[in-house]
Amino acid sequence: MLKRIIEDQINDWIRNGRKALLVDGARQVGKTYSIRKCLQESGRDYVEINLLENEEVTKALALSKSVRDLTVNISIATGHNFIKGETIVFIDEVQELKEVVTLIKFWVDEGSYRYVLSGSLLGIKLHALRSAPVGYVHEIKMYPLNFTEFSFANGITETVWEHVKKCFFDKTPVGENIHNKMMTLFQRYLIVGGMPQAVQEFVDNGNIGRVSEIQRDIIEFYKRDFTKYEDKNKRLILTKIYESIPAQLLKQNRRFNYADIKKGLRFERVENSFVWLYKAGVILHAFNTTEPKISLKLNEKSNLVKLYYGDVGLLTYMYGDTLRKEILFGEGRSNLGGIFENFVIQELSTHEYDVYYYNSKKMGELDFVIEDKGTVLPIEVKSGKDYYYHSAINNVIKSKEFDIKSAVVFTSYDISIAGNISYLPIYMTSLFASDRKYPILDPIEF
Repeated sequence: MLKRIIEDQINDWIRNGRKALLVDGARQVGKTYSIRKCLQESGRDYVEINLLENEEVTKALALSKSVRDLTVNISIATGHNFIKGETIVFIDEVQELKEVVTLIKFWVDEGSYRYVLSGSLLGIKLHALRSAPVGYVHEIKMYPLNFTEFSFANGITETVWEHVKKCFFDKTPVGENIHNKMMTLFQRYLIVGGMPQAVQEFVDNGNIGRVSEIQRDIIEFYKRDFTKYEDKNKRLILTKIYESIPAQLLKQNRRFNYADIKKGLRFERVENSFVWLYKAGVILHAFNTTEPKISLKLNEKSNLVKLYYGDVGLLTYMYGDTLRKEILFGEGRSNLGGIFENFVIQELSTHEYDVYYYNSKKMGELDFVIEDKGTVLPIEVKSGKDYYYHSAINNVIKSKEFDIKSAVVFTSYDISIAGNISYLPIYMTSLFASDRKYPILDPIEF
């Protein structure tokens, strides 16, 4: 049984939530399983409605304009007896009947029951709602298993994990034995990724062949989703963008090249396709920032972008068996920089960082730039032995134009520190935590 960090948020909502809960995320990331598990373990009365699987229930819900309609129609369709003030209504695949999200504010206001919604493609399906339920829905995003979750699924002990965390915060070496085991776990994560079905198969049987079959099926499932795009030409562009990302990440310059899709193609022609793929949760992006200064968002150039897969295991599947075996057995003949970058942006995104990259003829290119604890933090990702070579980081730290105090280089090696640059083993990306919570402020007395 896979333990998901997001389940803590779901359990907190079950105990204390007043708004409806909306769980968004790409297909196959485990939303339904985690919500159902939390509801079952809570002991609360709940009814589950899947709008994709049960046409009769979907029709009943479509007729439910009031809470009374909801309880009567769903009770008839499911046989469930609603308990006022107790029952939680779990509506899965809500994208199939987006009007539910409009009605939810009236149901929440009425107050007899609580509601949890989940689905895929929600950023696409719900963006044009006539009446968005602002103030009535608490939304959380679910991703594939991150490296922390994968590590615990594969038997890492709390003692070892706490040791790694302590070394991260103290900036002291992990030690050869544990570091080597963590790197082996990291290499396996690059192959398996974080899609729950693939992880469970690997944990249960260690069968990479079966993991590959699962990954192939997920990719084909995603491509079928692309066909739901209303414009035939744009459906083709979605597929071409998605399939071109692995090749783009093998290049030295990993900025997305539109000409690889079609000669002469410009950003304006494909912008909506990028947005579709990102909102569907199947890709991640790092926009260019013209200056590594707070706020990075103000300096964003969205037409210059690096694209990555939402799950690194799906990415390595696309490269085929030869490269995957190189990763597993540490043979290191291929340049794994793009794969390492995909891992890093996936971890940072899971921890709610907005990720950018920076490129300047004068300064050079920084693989990633994030805002961390009120400062700009440059990040370089090195898959080889020359990790001490990073001219762009040296340049931006020395520059009086930017107020950059420190930088991080992720490597395959144990921790070392040189001045204000931290060289961290790449698996420690999972220990970064975005500081997005605001303090509780006391009222002003007049």
